[in-house]
Amino acid sequence: MKLVIGCDHAGFATKEYLIKKLATAGHTILDVGTFSEKSVDYPTIAKDVAQHVKGRTKGILVCGSGTGMVIAANKTKGVRAAMAYDTYSAEMARKDNDANVICLRGRGVSKHKNLSLVNTFLATKFTAAARHKRRVKQLNSL
Repeated sequence: MKLVIGCDHAGFATKEYLIKKLATAGHTILDVGTFSEKSVDYPTIAKDVAQHVKGRTKGILVCGSGTGMVIAANKTKGVRAAMAYDTYSAEMARKDNDANVICLRGRGVSKHKNLSLVNTFLATKFTAAARHKRRVKQLNSL
């Protein structure tokens, strides 16, 4: 699967770890930055990932809390970004909401746990039940 990934300075170490592990698993990764732990503004990175995703692929965003990235990414039409803080939230983001971007915390969560959340997100399919399709359509029209 082709994945687009981005982070701010607080998510840099996690992003680098995820890229290594996901590439080893056979995914093609487009890394839009940041490329160091030097402070950057997360909205720019979120916008870059969102522009590449827009219903065509999946994206991963990492910042200190994950919150800024999810807010910024959801400003782009065609993007449904979800914050994942446990396996259930990662699974349901895909299953019921057809999320195409997962947002993660770079602080206070291990890299291994974040990889587990990404793997759950990527392995979960949208149920496409009528009620969920209707709701996703409503989200897309906002």
